[in-house]
Amino acid sequence: MSKICVVFDRLRTEEKMLEKEASNLGHHVVMQDAKITQVNTDSKKEDFDFGDVVLERCVSYFRGLHFTSCLEFMDVPVLNKFQVASMCGNKMFMTLMLKKHNVPTPKTYFSFTSESASENLEKVGYPLVIKPVIGSWGRGVMQLKDKDTADALFEIRDITDSPHDRIFYLQEVINRPPRDIRVITIDDEPIAAMYRKSSGGFKTNIALGADPELCEITKEIEEISTKASKAMGGGILGIDIMEDEKRGLVVHEVNNTVEFKGLSKVSRRNIPKEMVEYAFRYVRK
Repeated sequence: MSKICVVFDRLRTEEKMLEKEASNLGHHVVMQDAKITQVNTDSKKEDFDFGDVVLERCVSYFRGLHFTSCLEFMDVPVLNKFQVASMCGNKMFMTLMLKKHNVPTPKTYFSFTSESASENLEKVGYPLVIKPVIGSWGRGVMQLKDKDTADALFEIRDITDSPHDRIFYLQEVINRPPRDIRVITIDDEPIAAMYRKSSGGFKTNIALGADPELCEITKEIEEISTKASKAMGGGILGIDIMEDEKRGLVVHEVNNTVEFKGLSKVSRRNIPKEMVEYAFRYVRK
């Protein structure tokens, strides 16, 4: 019997759905908690029960990234690969890679001190959106509408002075409807999409209460999603797209351990089933 391992650090609905669909397909499933797993430089894959392939599903970007590194060190097939996870988990790296591969994306400004970021803001003009380079669920994302707001936020960053507080990621505000589009791609193919409608404010994260609505995958959505997936290195990804009134579709984020609970409620396709099926195709290549 083939065996798949789902690595997690918080057992969410998505991981339970993957376990159920893998079992329904006749596979043995190992649910591995990364928090209690111990690896050393002499570790070999035979020392663990990681099955034939691993789906790395940690909520923590850093925990998942380092766990993926350990898996690849032991030659355990894992989705997504370390390089993909590393790129997607850092918004600056992700944005630069999208731009390098000519994927339409909002214009983004990078500074490395609060003083330089303030100068950039004064030069470019308000408003801009500031985002932490590491983070999810819309946390720490806000519009800087004036100098007073920017100065207050930059002062807090100078006080906390964490490594990522020193990276200032400022992005243009896109003139768009009060929604964005989440597309799940598997092996560069978009399989399902939804509109995430804002429940108030400009954020459209399902985790913050945005409402999912089925989105038909048009040729334009298919093309930009495939292009974004290939730019990141493929695998199983969540592509977040905004509808710019002048430029059309722009990709503003690509997610590694993509959540799909909301999209599964409206999608006509069985997302976790297709993820499991792809994992075994991947390992058999």
